[in-house]
Amino acid sequence: MEKGILYGVSVGPGDPELLTLKAVHAIQEADVIAVPNIGHGRQTALSIAAEYIEGKPQIECSTPMTRDAEVRHAAYAENARVISELLDAGKNVAYLCLGDIGVYASFAPVNELVRAAGYDVHIIPGVTSFSASAARLGIVLCEGSERLLVSPVMSGNVDEILDVPANKVFMKSGKAVAELRDKLAERGELEHASMVANCGLPDEKVFPHFADIEDDTDYFSVVIVKENV
Repeated sequence: MEKGILYGVSVGPGDPELLTLKAVHAIQEADVIAVPNIGHGRQTALSIAAEYIEGKPQIECSTPMTRDAEVRHAAYAENARVISELLDAGKNVAYLCLGDIGVYASFAPVNELVRAAGYDVHIIPGVTSFSASAARLGIVLCEGSERLLVSPVMSGNVDEILDVPANKVFMKSGKAVAELRDKLAERGELEHASMVANCGLPDEKVFPHFADIEDDTDYFSVVIVKENV
């Protein structure tokens, strides 16, 4: 029996109209839909692509948000095992991921494990959350010789990132967003920053002025800090 193909499908940041035609075709042609589950009960990627799934069988792929590397590895290994069994049965699997699948996505370790086991994997790029957020704010991310630095808020030292001469994008801000706001205020850079939470989703919130944010902010928050304004 010919083995199936695993498709890593980017579904964009939230607005279903930002799905690419290639992503739609992969979802429609797949036999099984794999849905990442980070444990908070909200399956955003699934809801974005719902129109094209048409009752296909689904599997949940646990993607625990923990610093425990062993727990993460065990979850990804189990996801790869389940997906591999489907591929062995000749099923094509579409693994859905928010934004672009190549940017801080849960698909990366699954991709590596499945590829290493000898299966065919196709990756379909998509619209990033920060591209969509910049468009929603009516700004450009970078132009001319400007550089762009993209980082999750929780990684490394925020001061070290802010010291780099570049326009910055902070992803997955969540609970750290208020701390980032205060840090920018200390450095006199707050007026150069803006934020979008849940871009393209029904509960989207847009803050052209980062100083106006609410302390209780969703995990899917993108902060853009312009170096030269």
